Amino acid sequence: MANALAEQGQSPEDDLVLAREASAFYLKLSESLLREVPDNASLSEAVATGFTQYAYAFVAFDAERMDARDAKAAQVLRERAARLYGRAHRHAMAALEIAQPGFRKALESNRASDWPQLKQEHIGLAYWAAASWGGLISLSKDKPDTVADLPLAICLAQLAYDKQPAYGQGALAGLMASFEAAKPGGSSEKALQYFDQAIALGGQQNAGPLVAKAEGVALPAGDRAAFDILLRQALTVTAAYPGLQNAVMRERALWLIATADDLF
Repeated sequence: MANALAEQGQSPEDDLVLAREASAFYLKLSESLLREVPDNASLSEAVATGFTQYAYAFVAFDAERMDARDAKAAQVLRERAARLYGRAHRHAMAALEIAQPGFRKALESNRASDWPQLKQEHIGLAYWAAASWGGLISLSKDKPDTVADLPLAICLAQLAYDKQPAYGQGALAGLMASFEAAKPGGSSEKALQYFDQAIALGGQQNAGPLVAKAEGVALPAGDRAAFDILLRQALTVTAAYPGLQNAVMRERALWLIATADDLF
């Protein structure tokens, strides 16, 4: 049953409303079963994936859209999204710890030679652990202890990237770009290289890197023309390649286009 749920978590679905309505039951069922079989890495990855995507697509995004109308309600949603990101992160890290005892301690080492070595089959777990960690940190600006973990999240993403830079049709390269842009003293040139790599790896079928570059490069640079071009390209991709992730990106791209006058 755990294997079946893990496979179900990876099944295609392009109806965003249906996915949202089904997600809560699927996540609770999967999480409950994971407590019985904590060493099932595939189910751990599916649960971490599900909580991260749910937090990003439905909770944090709702907070952004609500911010202008009701700041207090938006803050409540952001706090909920942070908790969901934290939940995803704990599941992924627990699985990595089971697979490699001492994983977290090794990750915290100041010496690169002592950092953990990822196995190929754990790249997905590492990606979702780092992605959910990044989401949690981005929503925890008032929690110094959480923000202080940013170097560890970046290190974990780097370990996965060094092992398989093309993971997730550019998703991992896109995560590296976001981390590079967010970290103190980060290089905008290096972030741009990561964004372009992400688009080269998945931009023909995956709208995520295009939307991420619009927000991570064009928007901070005040380049309205590039912002609009990237989002229009993303919409073209979502129309040609329907699927849950592209459906999420389509909603985000449409919202960014509609609010562009307020952003620039």
